[in-house]
Amino acid sequence: MNTTLTEKTPPPWYKQGWPWFLISFPAIAVVAGIATLVIAINTFDGMVVDDYYKEGRAIVQTMERAEHAKELGLKAHLVVRSDSIRIELDALDTSNLPERLLLTVSHPTRGGMDQELVVEGAGGVGTRRHWRPSAPGAGCSCWRTSPAVGE
Repeated sequence: MNTTLTEKTPPPWYKQGWPWFLISFPAIAVVAGIATLVIAINTFDGMVVDDYYKEGRAIVQTMERAEHAKELGLKAHLVVRSDSIRIELDALDTSNLPERLLLTVSHPTRGGMDQELVVEGAGGVGTRRHWRPSAPGAGCSCWRTSPAVGE
């Protein structure tokens, strides 16, 4: 008895879909890793602080300033808009109101964009004084402000 089997030869591996499907996952991971490495090398991470002692002292100094303002009866109201900043400062005694303020406007993640503005008082009535500096990054709602008494 003579039987002939027709042998079908399978196509080579590179003509099949499964090997390419399985190779695609590690290939995508390598490309994503390279892209992440390029981004990490080309951008500056401004959030990392080198001098922790200095930062701790600044926090203590800020708390001392807040206590001193409370003792003087100072209250601030800050209105930030995309094109302007309005500062209203109230005090129990008008002699405690400063003539100018030092306004620190800082970006939460980009230290190079931080600014310090010396703002002269624009007048006021009674125990209230107003300041209106121009806002630094028009259209950006991510600024942090910190008013202090001007030197």
